[in-house]
Amino acid sequence: MSTKGNVELAHIIENHRKHLPELISNSWKTRTLYALASCRTALMGGHIDKCNDASCGKLHISYNSCRNRHCPKCQGHLRERWMDAREKELLNVSYFHLVFTLPDKLNQLTIEQPELIYKLLFNVSWQVLHDFGQNPKYLGALTGMIAVLHSWGQNMSLHPHLHCIVPAGGVSKAGKWKNTRSSGKPGCRKASFLFPVNQMSKVFRAKFVAALRKEIQLDKALAGKLFAKRWVIYCKQPFFGAKQVIEYLGRYTHKIAMSNSRILSIENDTVTFMAKDYRKAGKKMVLTLSQKEFLRRFALHILPKGFTRIRHYGILSSSSKKRYKAIIDQQIGSFKRPEEKSPTLHRRCPACKKGILQTVCTFDQRGPPINWISQIMK
Repeated sequence: MSTKGNVELAHIIENHRKHLPELISNSWKTRTLYALASCRTALMGGHIDKCNDASCGKLHISYNSCRNRHCPKCQGHLRERWMDAREKELLNVSYFHLVFTLPDKLNQLTIEQPELIYKLLFNVSWQVLHDFGQNPKYLGALTGMIAVLHSWGQNMSLHPHLHCIVPAGGVSKAGKWKNTRSSGKPGCRKASFLFPVNQMSKVFRAKFVAALRKEIQLDKALAGKLFAKRWVIYCKQPFFGAKQVIEYLGRYTHKIAMSNSRILSIENDTVTFMAKDYRKAGKKMVLTLSQKEFLRRFALHILPKGFTRIRHYGILSSSSKKRYKAIIDQQIGSFKRPEEKSPTLHRRCPACKKGILQTVCTFDQRGPPINWISQIMK
């Protein structure tokens, strides 16, 4: 039995490399799995680094990353860079955390047409927030949203939902900042209030089904089931500071369906992994699946080629955020960022801990040139 820390998603994929086309019929998903299995292996090519310390001079060989957004090994650097960019754009306000979830009655349609369903989930969620925000009864201003698509549950079953952060206010037609009824600050009796969630849920359901009917011929039986089921919009406690917002973004933006740290073991044809049971307050539980079922479930969450899973809307949209931030900062003050950390521009030699690594050779999947191999072997 393999133990925790020695097991990776790549190992499970590699066990079934020859049979992936039969196991996963979608060619794009198959190619993605091949990339994940090849990450940081000789198949990706690599480079040789040399320590610049004269007393060391040790050579180190490294293989390239696949940089795929579904890879459990490649998210750290991308996440940090994305978070740093978002921190520069934060407004000096509290933020609310909302989750828009699709009912499981749409799972089969999501498997068949993921791009359509995910697109509608983004569009309709923003329509609901936009319309409630513009309503003078609730805010009477244009708000914004950063939305992150997750398609999985803890057991890797299909569970499409959007994690969203929404500022506690918006900009009126007159260009003035308006707070929501709750400022989102601690001590406020309605601190978790943004807009009435029950009303939003009903509107979300009606708008989504209407949008779906415009795109496809919706089966009457399915439509009936969708309206018979209560749709869920979950409004969590607001963030009371930028630090909480950044921690949230870091936790959700570059998360994938299965991290290597959750995989406990591979034995025979099974995979055992850790999960949270949200029906029991998030207590940890251990699940075991066949390797084929594990890969089938993981492949459910490989997004269509080129699909954008993090989107910005309203006063936080890419085309408008700079203009709106300047207006808002002038009225309520700007967010003071903590002192920026000096970027790590150099890689320290792992052998001597003193010298800096400098790349002296790059190579493709054929491997390092023979002359370098002989030097490494010394």
